[in-house]
Amino acid sequence: MLDLLFQGGILFMGILTLILLAVFAITVILALQLVAGKVNLPDKTRHQLTYIKSVGLFAFIFGIFGQAIGLYQAFIDIEKMESISPALLAAGLRVSSITSIYGIIIFLLSYLLWFSLESLLNQRTTNVNGIG
Repeated sequence: MLDLLFQGGILFMGILTLILLAVFAITVILALQLVAGKVNLPDKTRHQLTYIKSVGLFAFIFGIFGQAIGLYQAFIDIEKMESISPALLAAGLRVSSITSIYGIIIFLLSYLLWFSLESLLNQRTTNVNGIG
């Protein structure tokens, strides 16, 4: 697993890992507030929950950007070599897609976490309001 971090490029994969940690940090902070019942303003908390989605979307876009940069560099190298085997090209495409896949995983995970906390918030607010 660690080899994918280096194959995908330490700069982009490192930044995506920091984004993943940010998603987890935001999730933990908001989850602790929800579990402790410290939700005085549900609309404000709901707005804060959208940060999880926004950071996840940024990871997705950043992963695609990392792939585009990797492909651009690969095409420059292919142009210099003038001749390249299909196996080498396929291997390069595989490596360039690592950042996109990692970004997609972070995006999907952030949406799953957002959905869980949004459901918990809805449950807490309906219980407080006496509906249900």
